[in-house]
Amino acid sequence: MYYERIIDQYLSEWATRATHKPVLLRGARQVGKSTAVRHLGEQFKYFVEINLEKQSDYKILFQQNLDVKRIVPQMAAMHGTPIIPGQTLLFIDEIQDCQEAIMSLRYFKEDLPELHVVAAGSLLEFVLDDIPTFGVGRIHSMYMYPMTFDEFLLANDERLLMEARNQASPASPLPTPLHDKLTSLLRTFMLVGGMPESVVKWVETHDYLQCQEVQDDLITGYEADFPKYKKKIDPQLLRMTMRSAAQQATKKFMYSQVPGEYKTAEVKKALDLLIKANIIIPVTHTNSNGLPLGDGKDDGIRKMLVLDTGLMLRLLNMTMGDITELTTHILTATAADLTPPLSHA
Repeated sequence: MYYERIIDQYLSEWATRATHKPVLLRGARQVGKSTAVRHLGEQFKYFVEINLEKQSDYKILFQQNLDVKRIVPQMAAMHGTPIIPGQTLLFIDEIQDCQEAIMSLRYFKEDLPELHVVAAGSLLEFVLDDIPTFGVGRIHSMYMYPMTFDEFLLANDERLLMEARNQASPASPLPTPLHDKLTSLLRTFMLVGGMPESVVKWVETHDYLQCQEVQDDLITGYEADFPKYKKKIDPQLLRMTMRSAAQQATKKFMYSQVPGEYKTAEVKKALDLLIKANIIIPVTHTNSNGLPLGDGKDDGIRKMLVLDTGLMLRLLNMTMGDITELTTHILTATAADLTPPLSHA
């Protein structure tokens, strides 16, 4: 079953435009990029999905030259599916595995502007740093993140509750039973998180332990990617930095609190790579003295948030040991008390 995502609206609107640039869908691993594009593909007569990590033979098509009028017919022949502008959605997945394929995207806009092309990949930011030209103005980037609370509500068939919340106001607040139900679902969302696989497991089982198994696998998968980041970065330092970010989530991030005898410059480099990989989200302090807020920002004072609350809690459990008290608090505290105690996690 497909669960509705906010990005569906943006992809669908893009697909109906008279003119459209190729889309580069960016985001951390396992946030649902490929699934969202496959869902979009249902709007087209033909859908062609190429995975450059699994189907490495397709890379050869891009390595001869970047003539997309040559590449597309050859790709259609290899896939056995017509690639027709206006009728086919061409999806190039794991595009980070082929720099030439990324570079070719600009030529789809120039030479085959009617063809709908979506590319997706993880760790793209690292690859883009090494590409001499990226087709500025010819490629449209979209960013995808874990499921929001609203997407979680939709997955749990709570559309009516969400609509009632949206209609509430200070003058006409939610009735207490609806408020209590919404608060209960928020508690669940904080533990389950928004990684699609974890949400699916919750919808199927309503078992927190099974969701935690999924989260552990996701964290292991992220850590398995660390050697791909940069050859000169110690994967252990990346692990320690990620887990320290979870521990320091409610306060200014301190490089010195990352375990191990690492220099500040080393930790900073590791943190920057985790941010590039979209695993860590930086929140920068601003004095809020006017608009734009960026005018008053202070890059020396930043919090670092793990991309997902469920993964953050699992990281805390791995780093700090038993966090039963914290999870019990999430499940039992009053709505007004949900936030303050978490600041002491």
